[in-house]
Amino acid sequence: MNTKTAIMTGVLGLAGVAHFARPRLFDSIVPPRLGNPRFWTLASGVAELGCAGLLANPATRGLGGVASAALMIGVFPANIYTVVKQWDNPKGRAIACARLPLQIPLVWASAAIAAEAD
Repeated sequence: MNTKTAIMTGVLGLAGVAHFARPRLFDSIVPPRLGNPRFWTLASGVAELGCAGLLANPATRGLGGVASAALMIGVFPANIYTVVKQWDNPKGRAIACARLPLQIPLVWASAAIAAEAD
């Protein structure tokens, strides 16, 4: 496993565990129009752990890269919602805005892992 894959596996694994360890934090960033926040918190935690598992296994690494890229794109609306939600809180807004560009290297790394696995 190369460094990029190890980092993505670790990031997704830790994030997945965090969804179960501190679900209220993640519940708070689920856009209300999606419905039950706890469902989405737990579902995204399972998805992150699943992606980490796919990336960790050489036989499923390509699928893991594709799934991870899709997941990073799929959770982006929650990051935008957090910016809107925190707009009147300067510290919260700064943190939320800083998270937005972090999705780009996560999507890129995931796609690169998928491409390298082919």
